[in-house]
Amino acid sequence: MILAIGVLAASCAVALEILHWKTSMIVVGILVFVYNIVMHRKWIYIAIRTFSRDMSAIWCYIKILKLTRNFTKNNWSMPDIFHQVVKKHPHKSCFLFEDETWTFQQVEDFSLRVSAVLKAQGIKRGDTVGVLMSNIPEMPATWLGTARIGGISPLINTNQTGNALLHSINIAKCDALIYGSEYENAIQEVKKEFNPAIKLFKYTRRPLNTLPNHVQVVNTPDDFASMLETTPPGKWFLSDSEGFNGKLTYIYTSGTTGLPKAAVISPSRMCFMASGVQYLGFLNTSDIIYCPMPLYHSAGGCVTVGQAFIFGCTVVIRTKFSASAYFPDCIKYKATVGHYIGEMCRYILATPPSPTDKQHTVRTVYGNGMRPIIWTDFVKRFNIKRVVEFYGATEGNANIVNVDNKTGSIGFISRIIPAIYPIAIIKVDPVTGEPVRNKHGLCELAKPNEPGVFIGKIQPNNPSRAFLGYVDKEASEKKIVRNVLSHGDSAFISGDIIISDDLGYLYFKDRTGDTFRWRGENVSTTEVESAISKCADQRDAVVYGVEIPNVEGRAGMCGIIDTDGSLDLDKLNKAIAKDLPKYARPIFFRVMTSLDMTGTFKMRKVDLQKEGYNPAVVKDKLFYLDAKLDKYVPLEIKEYEKIISGAIRM
Repeated sequence: MILAIGVLAASCAVALEILHWKTSMIVVGILVFVYNIVMHRKWIYIAIRTFSRDMSAIWCYIKILKLTRNFTKNNWSMPDIFHQVVKKHPHKSCFLFEDETWTFQQVEDFSLRVSAVLKAQGIKRGDTVGVLMSNIPEMPATWLGTARIGGISPLINTNQTGNALLHSINIAKCDALIYGSEYENAIQEVKKEFNPAIKLFKYTRRPLNTLPNHVQVVNTPDDFASMLETTPPGKWFLSDSEGFNGKLTYIYTSGTTGLPKAAVISPSRMCFMASGVQYLGFLNTSDIIYCPMPLYHSAGGCVTVGQAFIFGCTVVIRTKFSASAYFPDCIKYKATVGHYIGEMCRYILATPPSPTDKQHTVRTVYGNGMRPIIWTDFVKRFNIKRVVEFYGATEGNANIVNVDNKTGSIGFISRIIPAIYPIAIIKVDPVTGEPVRNKHGLCELAKPNEPGVFIGKIQPNNPSRAFLGYVDKEASEKKIVRNVLSHGDSAFISGDIIISDDLGYLYFKDRTGDTFRWRGENVSTTEVESAISKCADQRDAVVYGVEIPNVEGRAGMCGIIDTDGSLDLDKLNKAIAKDLPKYARPIFFRVMTSLDMTGTFKMRKVDLQKEGYNPAVVKDKLFYLDAKLDKYVPLEIKEYEKIISGAIRM
């Protein structure tokens, strides 16, 4: 740089000496221009490459702000927003479920019945009404009806039983609970532990007011279906709630570590999540969206239901995800958009090739968690024109979206005008997750190609940037980092390790805490899981670090599914040796017939990590990597004791 300035100064001096002063000024101007081009060529190159992407995103963001400004001005809650859609096209299909069609008017009518019944039962503004219902149209219609009278609806994971179910009901301080009759046994198991004041309403699914006269229904005080049948839909009325920025629902984290936490969702938060995918994913109101996702999580219950409730799209609801039925269902319902999450795409890709692979009309799929290692194969096999991968925590205050179909990317951060975006990537210790701070006590921004943690800047007076957190305030405080880029500011810290390239495209790397050190290197469990699954015919695999006495760091261990005894560890070992560096290859394998997963296909690894590799504790087959033979051999008690004593060195 000093040399360049010297050359520029010398050139200017020569020009002034030998040329007319006017000509000299032109020459000097040209030299200064050339100098700026040379010195800022990288920034200019990046600006040219990313200008269209950044401006497109800004324009979409302006549309989101315009939409939410209108909702804020009217202080509408979700039932009020939905009513505007109903008025536009009452007879359009809102939900398609099995062979049923629910129009927008029918969904609102059902929700009005719910409002009337709950109001008659003494439910009022500020009360909490838990919803434990399977993937059926009545589920979102029920919490919509609750919201109209100012109630808050915790959406409870239908897979929960025992203490986890009790915890979810208690932490939300439920005043009432509406549950599907199929969960009667789960409720009875923990009912005695409930607050005696809680009101229980059991919903038995049947078409309302259609039972033949000769069929006698024994009405009980908790028979919610009968209450709805004897309560006609009342007239529509504006919600009696806290409005656009008030509490709407509680959505629980998946519980991969510890008991689930209830995240607060407001109408504004739901609107930002849904509109981000709508505008940045370039969807339109005529789209039919296929959704096999659980409606008790934010992806299905907010992002996709929001496409119907806010924008008037038609949503196909499926009770439970099926890999083999995904694209045949899309054909059946004439879906134009598909929703995915987590490992779903890997399961679909693992199905045998079929003519239905390309007979559908799906042009776009959106979701989060598609692994880069299968991305290209998936879109090629199923002829998908656009993948809208998005990223954002349920409880967080910022979302990012892949706006231009960049393979493997979860979104971007602008290199031209980074300050305008409410996100950043900060340096952290990848194992502990603690931010790295400079001498001034502030966090340091991660550089391109340097891993860091995703944060969302908190602006309490801006609904889109506020952090609502959890019902548990102590748990909320743990997700806030203070004195981030300036003293006194704060941000939501995701715990997700992200890496950006030179153009600002962001890629998911791992979760803090899931990364572990071995042989002096950081090992990303996500990357190892992806490589193993690919080499093992898309089997489920979960990777975690385990301790070996007197050995620094943690050794990699992989739990892998083998239901039919066809897993060949020798073949797998040779395959992963090509894809993974030596330090990242698992030292231990645990071969299992099943793997505990959440409703959104996240693998629970905490219990596996606790059990470790002790054959006296683990009943599954165990193997360890024999360094001399360079192959995996059975791990029995004798070998385990030698590993613990150091006789077998890793």
